[in-house]
Amino acid sequence: MILPHGGELINRVVPEREKLKIIEDVKKLPSLQVDTDSLLDIENIAVGTFSPLKGFMTKEELLSVAHNMTLPNGIVWTIPILLQLREEPKIGGRIAIKDGKGQVKAVMDVKEVYKIDLKKIAKLVWGTESDEHPGVRLFYSKGEWAVGGEVWLLEKTNFPFREWLLEPEETRKVFEYRGWKTVVGFQTRNAPHRAHEYLQRIGLEVADGLFINPVLGWRKSDDFDPQTVLVAYEHLINNYYPRHRVLLSGLATAMRYAGPREAVFHAIIRKNFGCTHFIVGRDHAGVGDFYDPYDAHRIFDRLPSSIDIEIIKVSAVFYCKECGCMASEKSCGHDESKRIYVSMTKIRNMLREGKTPPEEMIRKDIAELLMERVEVQNLTNIHS
Repeated sequence: MILPHGGELINRVVPEREKLKIIEDVKKLPSLQVDTDSLLDIENIAVGTFSPLKGFMTKEELLSVAHNMTLPNGIVWTIPILLQLREEPKIGGRIAIKDGKGQVKAVMDVKEVYKIDLKKIAKLVWGTESDEHPGVRLFYSKGEWAVGGEVWLLEKTNFPFREWLLEPEETRKVFEYRGWKTVVGFQTRNAPHRAHEYLQRIGLEVADGLFINPVLGWRKSDDFDPQTVLVAYEHLINNYYPRHRVLLSGLATAMRYAGPREAVFHAIIRKNFGCTHFIVGRDHAGVGDFYDPYDAHRIFDRLPSSIDIEIIKVSAVFYCKECGCMASEKSCGHDESKRIYVSMTKIRNMLREGKTPPEEMIRKDIAELLMERVEVQNLTNIHS
């Protein structure tokens, strides 16, 4: 099976039999209260999803990632994993990490407290300083102070989609049990439409198994909620795919919308889960007009070294009226007038207006399922 990134699957989870004793000791330590995004990052570090990271980045690590797309030891890494704060914390040494209710969730050995040049890092990582970019806006909002150091997980945070999650050690066992020697990872933050289905079927053709891994953490407000995405994918898998060749599991981290750099980050994460291949489509993890549609393809040729997972680069996918099927720029010879491009923004807007999107964009039964979810969500919003 493919090795994790850096060669070792990190495990920073305190053993169950030691937990109660350690929690009592930790209660005596200075503490820091952090947000849900940070708690999920701690969990992803601890269970190996973010291997080879063992904690939140120091200033040296942040600058190396931002400037060189590597950790200081030369291992490729493209996205800052930071514990940010709005005010300078007066802490040092070993501290307790608490959630919003004051419950101890982790231990951190503080190595450094430092100030971030937010605009400089934003420009290097996201390619823009504009707070019109949702990822940059979130980055700015979390504060200019950072705490670097290794972490130990004591207790997982209260996450509403916990039953949909599998850890890298678990997915690797599933792949091994099913006899999958090659596995294609598929990243998404949206419910399934025809273009994504086309890409996933490519994955099923080239590998033993397909790992669909939707992001369930923070995302911009007009994206579908995670529960809707999961329910829609479960329906698609149960009704249209060979179920024994597909595994669905959520990814509990925030979207960064960092385009090409996030494409590399997503590939590394799926490598840690045990995937041998990863699909990168048009405008992967992009938003608005901040990135060229194929920046996420080109970045893999610019990395300082290989990340040792095969990248399947797929061009724009559309429904061709002349071909009578989904196709891509590489497989269809007809001009633009024959093409119907799949737009999830257009699909979402039509559903919210009570309209049924064309079947060339999304399956009718999936659209109906999404329509029901949108109606329930609208009612919930009205009464909340």
